[in-house]
Amino acid sequence: MQRLTSLDAWLARLERLHPSTIDLGLDRVRRVKDALGLVPDFPLIIVGGTNGKGSTSAYLAAILDAAGYKTGLYTSPHLLRYNERVRVAGREAGDAELIAAFERVDAARDDVSLTYFEFGTLGAMARFIDAGIDVAVLEVGLGGRLDAVNVFDADVAVVTSVDLDHMDYLGDSREKIGFEKAGIYRAGRPAICVDPAPPVSLLEHARRIGADLRCVDRDFSAQREDDHWTYRSLGTGWTELPLPAMAGACQLRNASGALAALEAIQDRLPVDVAAIRRGLAATHVPGRFQYIAQAPAVILDVAHNPEAARALAATLRSQPVGGRTLAVVGMLADKDAAGVFAALCDEIDAWWTCTPASSRARDARALAAVLRGQMGEAPIHVQPDVVRALAEARSAAREDDRILIFGSFYTVAAVLDHAATQQ
Repeated sequence: MQRLTSLDAWLARLERLHPSTIDLGLDRVRRVKDALGLVPDFPLIIVGGTNGKGSTSAYLAAILDAAGYKTGLYTSPHLLRYNERVRVAGREAGDAELIAAFERVDAARDDVSLTYFEFGTLGAMARFIDAGIDVAVLEVGLGGRLDAVNVFDADVAVVTSVDLDHMDYLGDSREKIGFEKAGIYRAGRPAICVDPAPPVSLLEHARRIGADLRCVDRDFSAQREDDHWTYRSLGTGWTELPLPAMAGACQLRNASGALAALEAIQDRLPVDVAAIRRGLAATHVPGRFQYIAQAPAVILDVAHNPEAARALAATLRSQPVGGRTLAVVGMLADKDAAGVFAALCDEIDAWWTCTPASSRARDARALAAVLRGQMGEAPIHVQPDVVRALAEARSAAREDDRILIFGSFYTVAAVLDHAATQQ
C-alpha cells in the first residue's frame, strides 16, 4: 500500500476497511491488541453509560491534569476534528502523532479487519503508551461489554446512566441495556454506578463477578448548597466544591461519579481538594447546553435520546427567557424521535427540522411528520440542512427569544463548523 501522509487520507481509509460501521465483539480487537503488545502500565478509568459519559470523562481528565498527572483522554465522537478524540495532558493529538499510531496498528493487524472505531481505539492506546502517560480515561463508544474499549481491563469502571438508545444493538429494555453497560466492570475492582435507579441486571452482574460496586445515593452522594456543593461517601467528604461550569442538574451527578471514581483509586492516584476544585471549574465540553450567541440566545446541545431530552427540558425550565424557545432539530434515523419530542414538546414554541450531513440521517420531512403527530399547534418548518434551518429560525427570532439546536452530534457540528468559517 502507498504510504498515506495525511490524517484525512487515513480516516477515509479507516471508513472503508470494514464492511460495517458497527460490528460489536472483542475477538478481532484483542488479536490486534496482542500483536501490538499494548499492555498499559498505568491505571485505566473506563466510563460508559447512555448519557453523561463524555462529561464525566472530561471531569476526570481535568481533575487529574490539575493534580499534576499526565492524563490521556479518549472520547468519541468528535465534533470538528478527529484529533479531539485523543488528548494527552489536555492537548489534542497532532496529525503526525495519530498517523504514527495508525501505521503501527495497520502493520500489526495483518489480515484482521477492524471498524473505524476499533482501529481508532487501538491507535489511541498506542499513542498513550508512546507518550508515557500516568493515567488514561477511556470513554466507551457503544454499550460496554462488546465495545472495543472493553478489550482493556478497567482499574475503575463508571456507568453514568442506563436508558433506551442503540436498541438495535443493545436490546429493547433497560434490563438488557444495563447488562451490556455493566460489562465494563471487573472482578474485585471498583465499579461505580451513577444511575439513581440502576437495572437489576447491572446490580446482579456486578454481584456475580465480585465487583466492588459503589452506587450513587447509597455509597456516595452530591448535595447542592447554594452556589457550591458537597461530595460525601462512606469514607470521604469534599466540601465547598464549585458548581460544574456546564449547565444542567445532571452535571452535578456526572461530577459526583467522577469523584467516586477518583476516591476509589486514591491509593494509586491521590488528588487533593484543590485539584478537584480547579478541575471542576475548568471542565467544558462543547455541545452540552453551550451558548454561542446572545440576543437572541443560540444554544447547542447534542441530546439525541429520550433521557438526554428530559435533562435538556429540565435545564430549559430552570433558565426561563422572556420570549419564545425556537428549536432546530436534526436526528439520525435510528433514534427515538417520538420519545425525544415528547420530552421537549412543552418547552418549544416553534420547530425547524433539518437533515444532518450523515448517511444515517433521518430526512427532515420524515422528522417533521413525527413532530406533527404529537406537537399540536406548534409551527413546524422544514429545511434541507442545519445551516439553512438555523438561518430561518434566526430571521424569525426576536431579541428576547432563544434558539436551541439539538438532536445529534452531526447537527451541532454543522453549526460549529459554519460559525468557524464566519470568523
